[in-house]
Amino acid sequence: MRTYLHTLGIINALGSGAQAVRAGLHAASLSGMVTRDGLVPGRKVWVAAVNEALPDILPALAAAYASRNNRLLQASVDQIRPQIDAAISRFGSGRVGIVLGTSTAGILEGEQAVRRRREQGEFPRDFDYRQQEISSPSEYLKRAFGITGPAWTVSTACTSSAKAFAAARRLLHMNACDAVIVGGADSLCRLTLNGFTALESVARQVCNPFSRNRDGITLGEGAAVFLLSREPGPVCLLGVGESSDAYHISGPDPEGRGAEIAMRAALTDAGVAAGEVDYLNLHGTGTLQNDLMESHAVARVFGTDLSCSSTKPLVGHMLGAAGATELAFCWLLLTEHAARTHLPPHVWDGERDPALAPLNLCGQDDPPRDCHIMASNSFAFGGSNTTLIVGT
Repeated sequence: MRTYLHTLGIINALGSGAQAVRAGLHAASLSGMVTRDGLVPGRKVWVAAVNEALPDILPALAAAYASRNNRLLQASVDQIRPQIDAAISRFGSGRVGIVLGTSTAGILEGEQAVRRRREQGEFPRDFDYRQQEISSPSEYLKRAFGITGPAWTVSTACTSSAKAFAAARRLLHMNACDAVIVGGADSLCRLTLNGFTALESVARQVCNPFSRNRDGITLGEGAAVFLLSREPGPVCLLGVGESSDAYHISGPDPEGRGAEIAMRAALTDAGVAAGEVDYLNLHGTGTLQNDLMESHAVARVFGTDLSCSSTKPLVGHMLGAAGATELAFCWLLLTEHAARTHLPPHVWDGERDPALAPLNLCGQDDPPRDCHIMASNSFAFGGSNTTLIVGT
């Protein structure tokens, strides 16, 4: 049974809306990369920030759900509201589901509340603990749209919103829903930045994936949501591959065995050969361990001729929203000019690491190509691995 990604709402450091994000992607725009003081003690950090004005949370729900994370989600959902409303009208509120991924929810608001209490002796009157619950994004949309179908939030670190697509597709396959709002949202906050800094994983400059000079991640924020259903649409969710190697609480298996399992499972599920895939969006975080293991796992599965790139130097590592956002990039490419498109250039310093497999990284001057099948990798702490394959 095929499932289809119909329409996209998206916001990140490249801009708001499909047209703006597609333009920024092709231009390899670094306009959203900024330095911030005060997030990490003693140093400035680069982040990929959303600079767009964000909508307010619906007044009736603001007390429990007011957070930057949900405002990013609201901004993306507003872009596809007519299609969501049409699905609810057609199928009924009980036949529409919601599966979202996040890792931060309202942690930013929790930080601000704790700081206020430390400085002034009391929490802000408008602070509600529910704002920072992981379930907040899906609960907010459920109440905002009056949806009574299944709704939950996945939080598996950097695979959160990629795994949301696997769960959403299962809801359709088991006939529990006729349509599912699926995607993810994450917002910048001190807790995440300081956590990665403690792991010595935050880059000193903008992240530099697959370079011999790479030194860590650049964090980003944003949201991406789709309407997924069984009805034919512009892009088909062809395959999903998941694995959990549990090699280490924060480090990947250096051999990339779990990543390889996920990629091969996605190909099998999609019913396509590795040679039929036209482009791979790499997880490509810019950390020493991720890029090492991913390069060799990709080379074993796809060889070294497949066009691929990491888009994290453009939008940062969006953690819980990364999987949905990077799949959205594939959707944007596949729906452009009858699938003839310039692939996203791999932005880096060009210094290859001899320890990595020599992948075919896309260049800024590469000619446009006819593309019909694309894949996207997402890997996370704890050995959680997900590969998604989409096509026209």
